[in-house]
Amino acid sequence: MIRRAIFFLLVLVFGGGGVLAGLVLLRFREYHLITNIGLVFLFAAFGLALGGLLAPRLINGVIWITTKGEQYLQRMPVADLLAGVLGLIAGLIIANLFGAILSALGSIGTGIRLGITVLLGYLGFSIGVKKREEFWGMMASFSKLRDKSSKENRAPGNVKVLDTSAIIDGRIADLCASGFVEGVLMIPVFVLDELQHIADSNDILKRNRGRRGLDILNRIRKEAQVKVQIYENVQDLANVQEVDAKLVQLAKKSNGKIITTDFNLNKVAELQGVKVLNVNELANALRPIVLPGEEMVVQVVRDGKEAGQGVAYLDDGTMIVVDGGKKHIGQPVKVAVTSVLQTTAGRMIFARPKTLREEPGPTKLDGVNAVG
Repeated sequence: MIRRAIFFLLVLVFGGGGVLAGLVLLRFREYHLITNIGLVFLFAAFGLALGGLLAPRLINGVIWITTKGEQYLQRMPVADLLAGVLGLIAGLIIANLFGAILSALGSIGTGIRLGITVLLGYLGFSIGVKKREEFWGMMASFSKLRDKSSKENRAPGNVKVLDTSAIIDGRIADLCASGFVEGVLMIPVFVLDELQHIADSNDILKRNRGRRGLDILNRIRKEAQVKVQIYENVQDLANVQEVDAKLVQLAKKSNGKIITTDFNLNKVAELQGVKVLNVNELANALRPIVLPGEEMVVQVVRDGKEAGQGVAYLDDGTMIVVDGGKKHIGQPVKVAVTSVLQTTAGRMIFARPKTLREEPGPTKLDGVNAVG
């Protein structure tokens, strides 16, 4: 229904254009009255016929352009679309500045002004979309300046400086997504450089670790519920060579904490009075508590450092040292926990195999039933 109404409207517009063309022609030539009326009707008929011929093509062309434009805008991210609209507004404002100058040229100036408006509007939208990252980066810089002005009101420890080892480890992404990490997650630019250097390594293992770290960073920026800040103002740390030393100095400067899995960095930072959040310590704290005297069945996989010792592992990676377990390598054995050693590097469990006296009832040993 709407398409039909638009069709008739276009036909009437073309017919009206034909009438105007006939009237304009009569201004230059004087004909007989009947001839004048016939000439106007002739131009009106020509306009109606031309409108009936061109109206469907014009409607289809407008629908095609509208559909393509709508599909293009739907695929465009909101940030890109907003940057393009801002660029379009800037282009139209600049084009409007030429209006006062071009208006003195009459109809020619009006045509030129229309062309400049269309050109600058298109250029503003296109440049706004292409330069969106720089634009939002500039807006982020202004936001950093505002944050810097209110730095004295920032709560101590609200900034968490992320270390390379914690990024590659990957568990920090789950912690951020779960909401257990609060405040500002600061990623120094030299940590990004180190990750990129590892990702470009010729060693395939290092290259995979570096690429995993970059993937984890992208995941944190997209899914994390904390504010992620790429810290680039590291000119005052140019004289410091080691990355760990830079992290400690930056944590002191920002009054923040370091998130890491590096045992050595943990000790160095604590010696210099910087608080460290060790992901391994958190994982150890969340592991199920094992008490002396508890029994479990483990698979001894290798011999230990001391004579006769065997080593087994729990599902979470906790190492179990089995006294006298060397002879059970490759076999499941029931053990009793004797002691648990907790360190910042992890948890170590010491155990010994269950003896026959500790097993009540009949027990089968090497194919022979034994009692007692």
